[in-house]
Amino acid sequence: MSKMDKLKNDYENIEIPEELDRVVRASIHEAKMKQRKKRPVSRNIIIGAVAAAALFIGSINVSPAFAKSMVNVPLLGSIVEVFTVQQLKVDEGTYQADVYTPIITGLENEELQAALNEKYVKENKELFEQFEKEIAELKELGGGHLGVDAGYEVMTDNDRILSIMRYQVNTVASSSTTMQYDTIDKVDNVLITLPSLFKDDSYIAAINTYIADEMERQMAADEMISYFTDNEYGEGFTTIKPDQNFYITNDQKLVISFDKYEVAPGYMGVVTFEIPTEVVRDLLVSDVYIQ
Repeated sequence: MSKMDKLKNDYENIEIPEELDRVVRASIHEAKMKQRKKRPVSRNIIIGAVAAAALFIGSINVSPAFAKSMVNVPLLGSIVEVFTVQQLKVDEGTYQADVYTPIITGLENEELQAALNEKYVKENKELFEQFEKEIAELKELGGGHLGVDAGYEVMTDNDRILSIMRYQVNTVASSSTTMQYDTIDKVDNVLITLPSLFKDDSYIAAINTYIADEMERQMAADEMISYFTDNEYGEGFTTIKPDQNFYITNDQKLVISFDKYEVAPGYMGVVTFEIPTEVVRDLLVSDVYIQ
């Protein structure tokens, strides 16, 4: 069995911890307690390594043949990588599924890495098993249409930040789209949460005000843009959740994300708002992540 096949097999047979949240929290706490000093590295070396990693990862995801040819090539130091470990697929006419599962390698915090990878495998296994169950039920009733498309995209990958977006599109009569994000500090090896970026929960009101004003501005500028607001759709948008979906861009900007139908009609799809740093600057714990 090749190294790549063994890795795939290992993750397909992972036993999922019953208290995954506890594992993640414990690993974050442990990482925060360890303030290790990092040896300075030449900027040119970092840029070259990151560029090589990006090319390598992209090739794995695009070409399975390339992935197999790279099995015996040594990894570049401790570079953090994301690639597809498993694809679950169904192509039966009116029943369509295409589910890609990512894994992360190279994090120094191996417990956090394992917890995230186990979560990704668990989510997609459960999604695919539910899809198969629903197909069986539809066939008993005489047939129907059912589709699921799930995968991931690396939104940010720089010297410090790794942001991974996982999406799920379910199609029956219409489609729904949900997103989940994980943002990781690769230097301090911690999972970054939205509340952890701020001194207290005053960030919620500040971001709410900006988003509400931005919704009105966009709708006034373009009649094709529509949001659920107090004026048109009853209650409409009122607030983000304390743990609202977010990611951090390569330019160190905070982006807030809403699922399809969450704050806008379905034709608007997934909606994101990049929050100007001046809106939250005084509320941030530091400027390490957001600038």
